[in-house]
Amino acid sequence: MSPMPQQRMMAAGAPPALAQALPPPSRMRQEERENYKEVEDNPIKQVSAEPVSTFSIDVDTASYANMRRLLKQGGRLPADAIRIEELINYFSYDYPKPDSAAKPLAVSAKSYPSPWNPKTRLLHIGVQGYAIDAAQRPAANLVFLLDVSGSMGDVDKLDLAKKSFEFLVKALRAEDRVAIIAYSDETTTILEPTPGDQGQKILNALAPLRAEGSTNGSAGLQMAYALARQNFDPAKVNRVLIATDGDFNFGVTRGKTLEEQVADERKSGVYLSVLGFGGGNYNDELMQRLAQKGNGVALYVDSLIEAHKIYGADLFANLFPIANDVKIQVEFNPAQVAEYRLIGFETRQLRREDFQNDQVDAGEVGSGHRVTALYEYVPVTSDFRYMQPLRYAPKAKAAASSDVSREIAHVRLRYKLPGQPSSQLLTRPVGPADALEKFEQAPADMRFAAAVAGFGQLLRRSPHLHGFDFAAVRAIASAAKGDDPFGYRAEFINLIPLAERLR
Repeated sequence: MSPMPQQRMMAAGAPPALAQALPPPSRMRQEERENYKEVEDNPIKQVSAEPVSTFSIDVDTASYANMRRLLKQGGRLPADAIRIEELINYFSYDYPKPDSAAKPLAVSAKSYPSPWNPKTRLLHIGVQGYAIDAAQRPAANLVFLLDVSGSMGDVDKLDLAKKSFEFLVKALRAEDRVAIIAYSDETTTILEPTPGDQGQKILNALAPLRAEGSTNGSAGLQMAYALARQNFDPAKVNRVLIATDGDFNFGVTRGKTLEEQVADERKSGVYLSVLGFGGGNYNDELMQRLAQKGNGVALYVDSLIEAHKIYGADLFANLFPIANDVKIQVEFNPAQVAEYRLIGFETRQLRREDFQNDQVDAGEVGSGHRVTALYEYVPVTSDFRYMQPLRYAPKAKAAASSDVSREIAHVRLRYKLPGQPSSQLLTRPVGPADALEKFEQAPADMRFAAAVAGFGQLLRRSPHLHGFDFAAVRAIASAAKGDDPFGYRAEFINLIPLAERLR
């Protein structure tokens, strides 16, 4: 999810040539110790029984970069490593923009035929975050927390983490502050809070770090949060950035305990960024849980190219939040829709009543972030059904207003401005004017997103694709590549044959 054009200009380095200028990710030994949460695809829902779908927004992109690493290794690609929403949201899309930071989110929606089933359609929801102007961005109070345990000794772990932070350091200003903590079996403050314009001093503190010892991640998090609170400034963005492979093997590190620790710290107003590195023992499940509990974002760095994306091109999106606890709720109209399923967001599901409850935590959106959600749905006029209709289901009745009765769905979004306890509501009806007759009529961005969604479902071995294959993914993505200034879409197209060979 790239930020707005003016932010691209702030990126460190020369993006178009970056892929040629930086080395490719290293080939790593793949082992069975990598840990992924077991996830089942979202089920088909009958609108007559469950017309409302509610979920937390997700701006993480870790699954895409990790998937790319696994494909390039040519080894096993676990279905549970694929979170389809993170694949889709790795890319930027051109959605209508919000007007101001006071109203930081804009919602758009379109409906078009599904490319994998001619008798179903896709509801494409786009959320665009307000892009903070570079000159107006808030100052940052950052704590770099580096795992320097023995498991981080591979070249694609600690060494890559240190090089990755260089992109961020180059973008800092005098009003920013950076502290560095390193942890293994002991936890040490390497650098006290230092002005951001003292970049060489910050980099010099990183340079001598070496990997050795056990991994007391709990103690490292405790010290990092304590330092962040000690220097907390409500006018700044206060954030801990942890770089690790997630292999916590020493200290109080049971997942639930760490989650509780991070959830408690979230209340202090300190955000968390979790950056994953390396393979073999990569603990994706824990990284995701910590990010979700810590008002954070989970990212994965497999190369310097990805590091540049995170803290170069997407710097503002990944550092500066514009909306907290963002939730989406979609109500389908039983007069128009028989069945639906949400593609992705399996780990972000909420109860219907959670949408109204401001005490329920949800995801954050950063400056310029774009978020896409796709539903596949079956129109009532289609002769296709995923499930046998209920024998005793009440027949759909037309709503009082003819305009409302023709609506496909009603999209609702709740969010809080940073630091505010109460949420605000956005709504967006989806009607006949939003429905496109042919898939080819959909904008290129939407067709590309649909191709990525199909790709993710193929990797997860979805039973709902009706013969749709990797060749179809490549044809759609190639035709819809559009503007691709950093080459991310072209790279995706080149990954498709690698995925096909693994299958």
